[in-house]
Amino acid sequence: MPVAVIDGQPLHYIDQGTGPVVLLGSSYLWTSDMWTPQIEALSQQYRVIVPELWGHGESGPLPAPTHSLDDLARQALALLDQLDIKQVNLVGLSVGGMWGARLALAAPERINSVVLMDTYLGAEPEETRQYYFSLFKMIEDAGAIPEPLLDVIAPIFFRPGIDHESALYQDFRKSLQSYSKKQLLESIVPLGRLIFSREDILTQLPDLDSDTTLVMCGEQDKPRPPAESEEMAELIGCSLILIPDAGHISSRENPDFVNEALLTFLANHA
Repeated sequence: MPVAVIDGQPLHYIDQGTGPVVLLGSSYLWTSDMWTPQIEALSQQYRVIVPELWGHGESGPLPAPTHSLDDLARQALALLDQLDIKQVNLVGLSVGGMWGARLALAAPERINSVVLMDTYLGAEPEETRQYYFSLFKMIEDAGAIPEPLLDVIAPIFFRPGIDHESALYQDFRKSLQSYSKKQLLESIVPLGRLIFSREDILTQLPDLDSDTTLVMCGEQDKPRPPAESEEMAELIGCSLILIPDAGHISSRENPDFVNEALLTFLANHA
């Protein structure tokens, strides 16, 4: 994977295909693997760029000047500048949508279109914020993700009925065990706290272009339920697509449906 140095740290990214650029923003605790089916489908017609989150995959630790989602948006913009990319079609899932929307609002001239997937631009509800912070404290104290926590965290990302013996589920569960103490303490936990203490920017959503924005959500997404996506689509005035048989990582749970929806949308807007 190529690497860019941003805020003094190495940011690894995938750069595949040619044509109009599609920038894919990933979920917390997932590497670029979460987009494997989309990279394959989209790179036939588009240049697909997928940066790895700090502390994830091969990317370096969270840079010191990273205090908010606005900083993640600024860093993604710095990557585009280094690659001399003027405009992108941005597809962000979960935290990828959180910083992606901020990038689109801060630099609308750089954006052709935006797809917000399984994400929410409001603040984290206080009850879930406190819950996630308690998990971060347990991880911090243990210097690892303890075995019992694996069975708490992994199911959050999938539809309730997923087969826990499936390769998709097991591979993700194993990936949670692979983080070193250093990665967890320097990047994963601080990045998590930054994500879940984010500011509410729902009032800014009407500033997004309703004609070139799409909201998508897994019908069975638990952490980012469809009601949140409905609220955002209404504020933007754009279309909403609910993804059947999918939870939070809809790109992997129903890749064919997601690919078709993205290809259809991009054919009209890229």
